[in-house]
Formats: sequence, C-alpha cells, structure tokens
Amino acid sequence: MNPLVNSMKKELELLKPSDIRAFDEFASRIPDIIKFTMGEPDFATPEHIKNVGIESIKSNQTHYAPSNGTIELREAASLFLKEKYGQNYDPQDEVIVTNGATEAIYTSLTSILNPGDKVIIPTPIFPLYIAITILNKATPIFVDTSKNNFRMSPEMLQAALDEHGDAVKAVVLNYPSNPTGVAYPQKELDLLADVIRGKNIFVICDEIYSELTYDREHASMTKNLRDQTILINGVSKSHAMTGWRIGVMCAPREITNELSKVHQFTVTTTSTMTQAAATEAFKNGLDDGPKMRDKYRERRDYLYTELTALGFICAKPEGAFYLFAKIPDGLIQDDKKFIYDLASKAKVAVIGGSSFGPGGEGYIRISYAASLESIKTAIERIKEYVKANRKKGDYTK
Repeated sequence: MNPLVNSMKKELELLKPSDIRAFDEFASRIPDIIKFTMGEPDFATPEHIKNVGIESIKSNQTHYAPSNGTIELREAASLFLKEKYGQNYDPQDEVIVTNGATEAIYTSLTSILNPGDKVIIPTPIFPLYIAITILNKATPIFVDTSKNNFRMSPEMLQAALDEHGDAVKAVVLNYPSNPTGVAYPQKELDLLADVIRGKNIFVICDEIYSELTYDREHASMTKNLRDQTILINGVSKSHAMTGWRIGVMCAPREITNELSKVHQFTVTTTSTMTQAAATEAFKNGLDDGPKMRDKYRERRDYLYTELTALGFICAKPEGAFYLFAKIPDGLIQDDKKFIYDLASKAKVAVIGGSSFGPGGEGYIRISYAASLESIKTAIERIKEYVKANRKKGDYTK
C-alpha cells in the first residue's frame, strides 16, 4: 500500500464507499435485470430546454460565467421560486447557482460547520448529508423517524436539542424525502420552526423534489423561518436535467455572501451553456414538472397497491419518486441480503433501506422513475419471488 494513504484526511477512514452504487454495479451485470435503484428521472429533458442549450454553444457561450451564476439564471430561478412557492429571494445577492444540489449541500455544510459541531439529521435520509458532515469534522445526530411515519416531530427535535445543547449547529430537512417520499405539510414545518427560532442554528432545506409533490401544495420552512434557512433547489428532478448539473442555493444576503466564498473556491462557476438551458427551464418550463409528476403519481398508485397486497408495509409517497417498503415476514429480513437475493432470483434491483441510516433496516427503497410497463413486469417477478421464497413464521437470517 502507498504509505501516503496514511497521511490523508483522517475523516476519510470513517466513510465507506457508496453501497448503493456498489449494488447498482452488481445488478447491472445481471442479464434482463429491471433496475429501480438510482434516483434519476426516466424522462428526457424537454425539447425547448435542449434547444436553448444547443443554441448557447453555437453562439459561443462557452466562456466563464460569473461565479454566483449568470444574472439571467438567478433572475429566472428567483421568479420561479416566487411564482411556484411564494419564496422571495433577491437574485442579485441571495441566489447562488451551484453544480447541482450536491454542491449546494457541500457548500452549505462546509460554510457553517466547525470541528466539534453537531448536525441533526432525521433518518432514513439520503446518505450524502451524513458523509459531508463527517468530512467537515462534525458529528451527525440521527433522529430515527421510522416510528413516526418518517417525519421528525417537534418533540423529537426538541429532545435532540435538549441532549446535545449548544453544539448543534444545523438541522437538515429533505422534503419530499429521498428515500421515503414523505413530505411535510406546512403546519408541521411551522411547528418545527417554532422549536428552532431564535437559536444559533441553521436549517438546510433540500427541496429538490418540490415540483414532484402530490395531492397538496409544496410546503417550505422558508415561509416561517427564512432568516435561519438555507434553501436548496434546482432543475435536476423537476425538469429531468440531472446531467446538466444545475442547482440553486438561496439564503439571506449576509449568509449568501459567506456561502459564495466556499462556492467560488470549490467550483469557480458552473458551465455557461447549461446555465442558459436552466434559465429556459425556469422561465418557460413552469408546466414541465407537473406533467412528469402526474406520470409518477400513476406509477406510485399502481406500485403501492400491488406491493401492499403482497404484504409489504409502505409509507405512501407524498412526493418524489421513491417508495419505502418494509420487507414482509417470511422473507429474508436483512435488507442487504434481501436485495442481492431478489436481484439474483427475480432479476429486480432495489436498494436496501439500511443504506439510508437508522430506521431503514428491514426496508427497501424502490425508485419508480421507470416506465409503467417495466414496473408491471417487475411486480410479476416479485410476486413469483414472494410465492417461491416466503416461509411460515419469521425468517430472519
């Protein structure tokens, strides 16, 4: 082994390679596999957005953009957020264009955390927040929400604050949620805001799935706790633009001024031509997300009905495109073993719930960003698998 490895950042020793991607690579080698593993829309980027991106290259918009993003994109994003959700951010100095929501999460946590700080993270949750917290020499404080319909209650939040005191620097919220699809109604967010208000605590609200909220209006912590909130959004999920790598990060101007320092020394700026495409998405793609959302809702309803009939206990998704399901009794209860067995025998790939932190054990996450035809085929395969492998009584090995 290269001895220099021992001189690298010590926090890297605490991080494990993504088991989500490792399993996805394993599943990809199985012929005729149906994969519900990755969180990526199966729709193509709308034509009007692609055309603008192409034209921007043809017109030589290939040079550096301003570090915080073109003013056209920041204005378009600001107007989109205002028209859609009533969120008010000045495009001049309260909006930063980031390299996807991932960079926004990295920049926000890196900007606010000092060694020894603590971050309250309700789980199950997408593991990126955990990894970045650890890399910044801070400590994630897990709040297991599995016994509360996968929502953090004010009481649960207060208990965490009482236990960890002034060391808590931030609270992370992702809604609609990856991996559960659960979303908070505004009343519940307001109650959480009441617990945090006035304390020296940031709230990082990842709302990247906001356009994919079902059956009610998207709610936001920004409506009741704007001064303490860092808002993250973007076009990856709403406009099927994951590969374009455009996110937006919004906060009060004094906070944005500090966030911009980490942003510019991390990525300098995002690509100019993708910013042109994202501007088009925000300006003229107001209906792009709802069209996709309606398709996702149809898939959700079918998948939820079929899986519950098979004995899976599911939190009915209120947004995004994930279903989080408890493995039925009589099947392998270790979710890591279960997903490999399901992939090998039924040729259906899903993700084990324990990859998303405490409370995810014994669950699976299914990404239904796939055609309804593929979902129906997968359900037939899962039916056959359950029939062939279910045992009487509990099977826990």
